[in-house]
Order: sequence, then C-alpha cells, then structure tokens
Amino acid sequence: MTAPLRVLVCDDQALIRAGFTTIIDAQPDLEVVGECGDGRAAVDLAGRLHPDVVVMDVRMPVLDGIEATRLLAGAGVDRPVKVLVVTTFNLDEYVYEALRAGASGFLLKDAPPALLLDGIRTVAAGAALLSPEVTRQLVGRYAARIRPPQDRRDAALTPRELEVLRLIADGRSNQEIAAALVISQETVKTYVSRILTKLDLRDRVQAVVYAYRTGLVS
Repeated sequence: MTAPLRVLVCDDQALIRAGFTTIIDAQPDLEVVGECGDGRAAVDLAGRLHPDVVVMDVRMPVLDGIEATRLLAGAGVDRPVKVLVVTTFNLDEYVYEALRAGASGFLLKDAPPALLLDGIRTVAAGAALLSPEVTRQLVGRYAARIRPPQDRRDAALTPRELEVLRLIADGRSNQEIAAALVISQETVKTYVSRILTKLDLRDRVQAVVYAYRTGLVS
C-alpha cells in the first residue's frame, strides 16, 4: 500500500486546526503529522517532520504565513515543501504574495471540505490549485510592481518553448496550446516539463509569475 500523504497544519486558531485535522485524518490517503499556531513553528516542524504538504494560514503571530511559505518553498530553498495557503481573507495581494513566496495553491477557509482535501492531493502531486487564467489576471494587475529577476533563465529556452511559455501565461490549457500550435497534447506536456526544468520552476503557476516578472508577457 502507498503511504499516506504527510500533512502539517499551521493556523493560529485552535478550533480551525482541530477542524482541519479531523477532516484530513478521516481520509485513508492523508495523515496529519503535526500542527502549530505560527509561521516560525511551521518552519521548524517542517524541518523535523518532512511533510508532503503544509496547510498554511496567512495572518499569524511571530511569523506570518507568507514569510513562512517563502522560507519553506521560496527561491533558493534546498528542499522546498509544497504549501497550500488557506485563509479567511480573499485579497488579491495575499494571493499574489503567497504565489511569489512559493505557494502551490490558495483556498479560502469557507471552501467545502472536499475542496481542501482535493487541494492537498493536487499540490502534493506537483500541480497547482489556482487556475492559470485566474493567476494570469491576478499577476497582470500587479505586473507594474514586479521587479524582474537579475538572471534571465529563459535564455536557455528554444523559440518553441518560449511560445509555449507565453501561452501558459495567457491561461491556455494543454489542449488549447496543442490546438493553437497544431501539435499533440503529449508534445505540449513535454514542452511544459522542459520549461519548468530549465527555469527551475515547480508548476504552471510559478511559470505564469515568471513570465510576467521578466516581461515575456504584459
């Protein structure tokens, strides 16, 4: 049997933590290995417990969830952890900062339990829980604030890979990219994998953020 996905729950409200833990532990393929009430504790526990996914709140004492996410999943982290941000606050800036910090997904606390469980499984599998279209619109609104990185890693991309990256940033699905370029979906998947590898990015959400930060799209 496959071992359950290991989940760390971080929220400063004890009732929320207890609720999440109960929901998650009821699933045969998921297991809560720890819980905590602030971002610093989350970073420390993640280093000891090695969870597959951290369910992270945003507003917390000691260290907020955005900074904790950056320490767990941001650029330069040797062994990044998948982070699913779950918060009460539906603010564009929170979503934007969470994604830039390295989060793989973003949910509101009033989402149904099934969506939380699906979110944990989705980010654990290496996918993103925020649709590219939503991400494109969100990052686009903040594009003027984004400071391009010093290293332009996209120089390693072929012209076709750059074309695929721009279509990803435009919110296109693999099926839509395949239709636009008259290639198979399997070929698109290969291009996407190469792009993520060459740019050292984890998922499509991070690819969209990168495309806007570097001015490949506007």
